[in-house]
Amino acid sequence: MTVTNAGTVTNAGTVTNAGTATGERALVGEVVRVPQRSASGAVELVDHAVSEPVAWEVPTGPATSRAVFAAAHVVPRVDAENVPGAPAVLDWDSTLAFRHRLWSLGLGVAEAMDTAQRGMGLDFAATADLVRRSAAEAASVGGAIAAGVGTDQLDPGLHPLAAVRAAYEEQLALVEDAGAQPILMASRHLAAAAVGPEDYLELYSGLLAQVRRPAVLHWLGEVFDPALAGYWGSRDVAAATDAFCDLVQANASRVDGVKVSLLDADHERALRRRLPAGVRLYTGDDFNYPDLIAGDGQSHSDALLGIFAGIPQIAAAGLVRLDAGDVAGFRAALDPTVELARHVFGAPTPYYKAGIAFLNWLDGRQPGYAMVGGLHAARSAVHQARTFVLADRAGVLTDPAGAAGRMRQYLAVHGLV
Repeated sequence: MTVTNAGTVTNAGTVTNAGTATGERALVGEVVRVPQRSASGAVELVDHAVSEPVAWEVPTGPATSRAVFAAAHVVPRVDAENVPGAPAVLDWDSTLAFRHRLWSLGLGVAEAMDTAQRGMGLDFAATADLVRRSAAEAASVGGAIAAGVGTDQLDPGLHPLAAVRAAYEEQLALVEDAGAQPILMASRHLAAAAVGPEDYLELYSGLLAQVRRPAVLHWLGEVFDPALAGYWGSRDVAAATDAFCDLVQANASRVDGVKVSLLDADHERALRRRLPAGVRLYTGDDFNYPDLIAGDGQSHSDALLGIFAGIPQIAAAGLVRLDAGDVAGFRAALDPTVELARHVFGAPTPYYKAGIAFLNWLDGRQPGYAMVGGLHAARSAVHQARTFVLADRAGVLTDPAGAAGRMRQYLAVHGLV
């Protein structure tokens, strides 16, 4: 690879300290030489001038106009053997401190979801400990918490439906005993074992009959996990949607909402119109969330988003505006983050978790850029350099000068200087 010096690029970010896109922010005097891939595929080094931080409005409590959860990541201990195939060893102080930050911003915590590397490095023993600890912390501050209920204590491979149901039931008891709201996650084991939509309807209806409080149903698309292709009994999205809606209609009193992660805004809007009254649609669309949360004048989505773990202060500030009926102010805060989100969640999408961890390391929220299972290697240094630039432009970084210093260190380790 040849790296060339392409001259200087300045930051043309346009978010003011009021969270509106009305003019350029001042620079902090820090310039970072970052790698940038050209249309030809060559990597060039360009200078990025870092902007001052944005003083985002801080809410006094949870949002009132929308129900909102951020799907939180986990922080590994930097002195542990968090390598591929090894049990996860977490930095509990940093992991739980991040959750307290989310609660302090009025956001709920969606715990032990795919953002926390379920099925991608976080083993079940660590998951169970995480749920119990996080739920206890939530109770100590009155924070909202929901947690993922899956089947990942089973070994990979094909299992009978009875075993899949038993695994779900074990995790459902774990989550509810801890005091968290259950999120019934999509299961690779169920995707492998189910023959058709009837199997999904029977198994999920059985689980919903047992919940102590209304649950959230999670539809995670194959773009996030290829092993979930054909979920709800069909690879045809329309047929799968029919089966999903049949399940919700049959169990509406036990369903708080559905969390849909298909990255298809038109599908989500159509699905919203089909849900029973009182059943929320929690958007999981990390590409189109501002528009879906703002709504179309007839309906709107609530939110359960991984990207909100990367931009929590902006999400919180935007929701303050939305609560006040200021849709334009909400969009002014959130719209500039979409380019960053689409980059972080770009293909291959399952590795978006590396972007969430990277953003929080850049901002000084964890001691090192590391992930359980060694997953921090899933994105290139060129990719993460773009993450840094887009985060700065969107006003994500609370300590831009500190982030600039970390970025230089990261690039030096990768030989991009």
